[in-house]
Amino acid sequence: MISARNFSCLGMAFVCLAGCQRAEPVQWTASAQTSKLAPEIGDAVTKAVLENAGTALRPKLVSETTPDFKRELHLKLGQDVYLKRCVQCHGVNGDGNGLVAASMYPRPRDYTRGIFKFTSTPYGTKPRREDLMAVLDRGVVGTSMPNFRLLPKQEIQAVVDYVIVLAQRGELEYQLAVEAEASEELDPDYVPEVVEVVGTRWVDATHSLTQPLTPEPELTEERIALGRVAFLSKGCNKCHGDDGRGHTKDNIGKDSWGFSTRAADLTSGMLHGGQEPIDIYRRIMNGINGTPMPGFKSALESEPETIWNLVSYVLSVSSRRREGTAIPAGLMKPYVEPVPAEAAAAAEE
Repeated sequence: MISARNFSCLGMAFVCLAGCQRAEPVQWTASAQTSKLAPEIGDAVTKAVLENAGTALRPKLVSETTPDFKRELHLKLGQDVYLKRCVQCHGVNGDGNGLVAASMYPRPRDYTRGIFKFTSTPYGTKPRREDLMAVLDRGVVGTSMPNFRLLPKQEIQAVVDYVIVLAQRGELEYQLAVEAEASEELDPDYVPEVVEVVGTRWVDATHSLTQPLTPEPELTEERIALGRVAFLSKGCNKCHGDDGRGHTKDNIGKDSWGFSTRAADLTSGMLHGGQEPIDIYRRIMNGINGTPMPGFKSALESEPETIWNLVSYVLSVSSRRREGTAIPAGLMKPYVEPVPAEAAAAAEE
């Protein structure tokens, strides 16, 4: 007969045995674009990706042609941090399809297109490594993305590099799969071209920091007033509304990942790309990658003071709730999906 004490010990033994079982090794899977290709073409794409982006067991950056053992250990540390703290939302492949992703708005970022919203580089350019580290340091206020500033610096640097691995790998696979689908084959001579383009874009981004055209001035009440004039005259109100709350008929669209998106309610104080003047300056100059928010560099570089005036106004508007300032009620509009043109036409018949 087993005593209570022995039964308890036996239970603990089972728990220990279960806990000591070797976990299944992480595996990357083919993307949706690759999976819909004919098997032999899909296999060619997968082979090219493995040769240039490594495997989940030995990840490597497309932009690094000669990784060493120390670099491999660094990326494996990044993978360990990612699997512990990021995979639930961003998914094993980095495609934004983690176990809890479907319940989140906005959705977790899909890295596999190589597109990142909040960068210090011009629109359409890859982020600098420092941009990704800044997101981990501050989080993305108003979303489910927390900050990780308490993690050791070594882990932050390693997980950022692993995210870049996933982004480069995903972009390489996407570009190859699109070309293979269009040509109904994957030309082996085409692969090195794509590899070079993907890697070069990330390297070039390190030298593409958007610097202010003029030094940051004192953000005065006068500049706030001038900023409001610019806000209304330069078209910012088309999406953000005259009051900055974003309740306009034009404030809805699709992002590069196919999800509905809206211009921010600036009065909420939750500026996703950062709260500092330079952060807002770069959002105005660079736009927001993957969204309908354009950059205004070409429109405003001849009047650089207007950019700082807009920064002053946005900071003023975004601080109103925190300061307890009454905000006039704007026109509230429901957040509904746009009706496709063909469906609208059919409904009228």
